[in-house]
Amino acid sequence: MNTYAIETSGLHKRFGSRTAVADLTLQVPRGEVFGFLGPNGAGKSTSVKMLLGLVTPSGGTARVLGHVPGDPLAMARIGFLPEHFRFHPWLEATELLDLHGNLYGMPRAAIKQRIPEVLELVGLSEHAHRPISGFSKGMLQRIGLAQALLNKPDLVFLDEPTSALDPFGRILVRTIISGLREHGTTIFLNSHLLGEVEATCDRVAFIRNGEVLRTIAIGDVGMGKIVVRLELDSAPQELLNDLRELAGELQIEPAHDGQRVIVALELTDDERLPVIAAKVQAHGALLYAMTPKRMSLEQLFLEVIGTQDSGQ
Repeated sequence: MNTYAIETSGLHKRFGSRTAVADLTLQVPRGEVFGFLGPNGAGKSTSVKMLLGLVTPSGGTARVLGHVPGDPLAMARIGFLPEHFRFHPWLEATELLDLHGNLYGMPRAAIKQRIPEVLELVGLSEHAHRPISGFSKGMLQRIGLAQALLNKPDLVFLDEPTSALDPFGRILVRTIISGLREHGTTIFLNSHLLGEVEATCDRVAFIRNGEVLRTIAIGDVGMGKIVVRLELDSAPQELLNDLRELAGELQIEPAHDGQRVIVALELTDDERLPVIAAKVQAHGALLYAMTPKRMSLEQLFLEVIGTQDSGQ
């Protein structure tokens, strides 16, 4: 069996003169929770549609669960929750899931057994016979997740799965994703909530202008730059010169009380922290606080992607 749930090389899509996806090159191992991050118009939705066989690529190659995108053998083992879904409002929750079970081609006995399982999983058991029209936004998000998991998929595409959920709902989705990972399910997650991505994903890819710029393991995010803030009574020039030799560029600003000074610098590891403290002492400055903070996923996103939307 192929070790990758998703494998693409040079996958691209043009709509007339506009390039929606320039180069989608990815390898997503089976059982991984993979985050797909980028600004609006970066090509994320078109990429997912190509992987699902909903949009024909202009070129490149792709394999999803070992098959070409859209192959019925692969689609039967895939779940999908789009960001902008629309369900039949007159159907009850169980009727909606029964409909999707038939669309998946599931046997009747499997559908009957699976519906109460997924309703309990997403916390909607008490609303099994309630019409969808009476669901709140958060409940609609959860029933959408239920339909995406109905066929016990090997691969799930989740597009903004927690966007309409309150904190309790987000915790529930995190728990569900964790359980899916434990069972070897691969999850392809697209979300603007970087805190959720950082809490759930194993790796993330950054995409901009239709091109994957960087792929990184979440565990490596904190292994990068460390921002250190020093609160001092003064900052002699000799001290600043020594700090620049250790860290390069410095940012200097007055503290809130106006009596002290804040010096911010970046390090690649924490082994230089004792050296910095010793330098401060050697130059006769008083160190009131030294606060190191590792780079967050949000900071890394801004560093890789920039601060502007793609504009597509």
